[in-house]
Amino acid sequence: MAFPCPRLLLLSLIVTLIAASEADLSAAGGAKKKTFVFRVDHRAKPSVFPTHAQWYASAAFSGGRATPLPLLHVYDTVFHGFSASLTPAHAAVLSAHPSVLAVFEDRVRRLDTTRSPQFLGLRNQDGLWSDSDYGSDVVVGVLDTGVWPEHRSFSDRNLGPVPSRWRGACEAGPGFPVSLCNRKLVGARFFSKGHDASFVGGINQTVESRSPRDADGHGTHTASTAAGRHAFRASMAGYAAGIAKGVAPKARVATYKVCWKGSGCLDSDILAGFDRAVADGVDVISVSIGGGDGIASPYYLDPIAIGSFGAVSRGVFVASSAGNDGPTSMSVTNVAPWLTTVGAGTIDRTFPADVILGNGRRLSGVSLYSGKPLTGSKYPLVYPGKSGGLSASLCMDNSLDPKLVAGKIVICDRGSSPRVAKGHVVKDAGGVGMILANGLSNGEGLVGDAHVLPACAVGYSEGDVIKAYVASAAVPTATIQFRGTVLGVKPAPVVASFSGRGPNGLTPSILKPDLIAPGVNILAAWTGAAGPTGLDSDSRRTEFNILSGTSMACPHVSGAAALLKSAHPDWSPAAIRSAMMTTARLDDNRRKPMTDESTEKPATPFDIGAGHLNLDRAMDPGLVYDIATQDYVAFLCAIGYDPRTIQVITTSPTACPARRPAAEDLNYPSISVAFPASAGAAANQSRTVRRTATNVGSMAEAVYKARVEMAEGQGLAVAVMPRELAFTAGARRQRFKVSVTATAEGDGGARFAYLVWSDGSHEVRSPIVVSWIQPL
Repeated sequence: MAFPCPRLLLLSLIVTLIAASEADLSAAGGAKKKTFVFRVDHRAKPSVFPTHAQWYASAAFSGGRATPLPLLHVYDTVFHGFSASLTPAHAAVLSAHPSVLAVFEDRVRRLDTTRSPQFLGLRNQDGLWSDSDYGSDVVVGVLDTGVWPEHRSFSDRNLGPVPSRWRGACEAGPGFPVSLCNRKLVGARFFSKGHDASFVGGINQTVESRSPRDADGHGTHTASTAAGRHAFRASMAGYAAGIAKGVAPKARVATYKVCWKGSGCLDSDILAGFDRAVADGVDVISVSIGGGDGIASPYYLDPIAIGSFGAVSRGVFVASSAGNDGPTSMSVTNVAPWLTTVGAGTIDRTFPADVILGNGRRLSGVSLYSGKPLTGSKYPLVYPGKSGGLSASLCMDNSLDPKLVAGKIVICDRGSSPRVAKGHVVKDAGGVGMILANGLSNGEGLVGDAHVLPACAVGYSEGDVIKAYVASAAVPTATIQFRGTVLGVKPAPVVASFSGRGPNGLTPSILKPDLIAPGVNILAAWTGAAGPTGLDSDSRRTEFNILSGTSMACPHVSGAAALLKSAHPDWSPAAIRSAMMTTARLDDNRRKPMTDESTEKPATPFDIGAGHLNLDRAMDPGLVYDIATQDYVAFLCAIGYDPRTIQVITTSPTACPARRPAAEDLNYPSISVAFPASAGAAANQSRTVRRTATNVGSMAEAVYKARVEMAEGQGLAVAVMPRELAFTAGARRQRFKVSVTATAEGDGGARFAYLVWSDGSHEVRSPIVVSWIQPL
């Protein structure tokens, strides 16, 4: 099925006719303005205009209107066009301009919110850290909430000169002189025009400044996770004490502030950040920003997909977060095939806290509380949801009766409000402590929080035990015991329950997420403008903070890409991703298959993609699956986009072949086949996919043999042709086919296998996923 031209999507939503006259537009002048992003065919600019910005602002472009268009951003690198604050009627008229390829309304997106480098196998003066000089010749661009530049994680001590090819700049603002940039923090910019046009009053300058300075903390945390310098004697109030460092500790950092405290990230600003970062010369872009509404947008309406395509087509690796809406199926976001989409796993460190009930039972949880502990005696225990209804069970604002909770430990259900905010509600109502109980959807997945009162998070089953005790005991009591930091936890990694899951709801032929990386209880640098909870009421300050989310997993992969790019400067973004995916680990530190935190069952490729990032092996993957820009164009043709729609993404005109390509044939490091599901669907459905492997090993002459791994009873038959690939100096690329046959009727589930190419020293592994989807 062909997709409609995107410019028609806006028109179908707007009542005003395209043929509206100037008088009609004037009459509509009182209509509320919105911000729209316009994708323009830049080749159509009349030569009389020196720049595209002058053309967009001219009467010639706006149809003879005397007033110039109120341009916000002008895009000219990864995207061509502009954003402007207009009435829907005016936007509709401009959408009919012959040079306008697409129009979409600005949307708000959200942020997907020490020891992890060691957990990835990195060691000082050894392996990838040594071979890449810690990434010193690579610039990592971070699109986020800005940076706290004075933090020692961004020190440039003993760093050499900034790479001469760098074209970026340090933008000054209140409290942010250009002198704060250095040989480590090589660039800092901010983008607020979309935000200002969408929020009355613009930036709240009592909370943050109009500058790259980070008032939220998220951007400082992600930037230092990717590329923070070694920082000795680091901890968060004593938790996770040790040496904090990023994955690529010598890589340069350029920060692009596109998100603002409390109000999120506007599409138009995100796109401007991509545009500027690529023009500045970054090598890697890290984007820990989610989809906004949990629904994957078509690629031509998704600025993260559009901006990242422009970056990748220019050789820039882009990592993005998979979202925090797991463990729900099809919750993964940022699913464009040119993006590297990262889910979250645990590491072998935790912060245990125990709930001790009045009957002597001890239940395990986690906490980062660092204040005065509870005394040894037990306190009355209450579950306000028993009598106060849903809002009281969730400990929402003004939901707790002080007469009920004063002097007691309060059980609060997780959900609907920030975990740490519930503690404030309990504290304000006079409670002495809090037990935060997971709901069924969160399962046993736990993350630590720097609570403002003695508090502990427990899993769903432990929460039920505690609630049952409260219901049955005449005088229920409890206390909470905090046990600090524990290392060497097993099993690890485990897939975080919140991590976004497949299948890919937009394009089932592309498996997402691509892989997982450390994303639970990650210690990294923090802003000096906010407390560890990030709440306005939290007056505490800490140099480092511990956060969890796919936001934390994404910069691990960004830092890894910086190391691989430094060690292999000729590798494309697709080759770097392939190296990570085909060498990813599938087992935990018990040498058993990784498990899913939400179910405690073995994880599947819908949970972990190709597996957990394993940098030791990614340095020398043996073979890679490379993808060129024209391959992505063929993929867009394959999924039914017409040439004009494709140009919205690629900026260049294209033509699709008369015979539509197969989407499954994109040279991806994973294989995903979706058969149509229908009543009485016959068995023996079959699909053949094609791949090309490139030998990047040190031996030009190598022979790789194929094997297929799958559990018994999968109902699959997988044939590889040929089963042996012989590489030589003159033939470093070899093609092969994989035929997948479902030997049993689809039951609505999915089936999994692995294709492994081995030369005796390298194991090049690709997941194979077979699923059934309802035909459109």
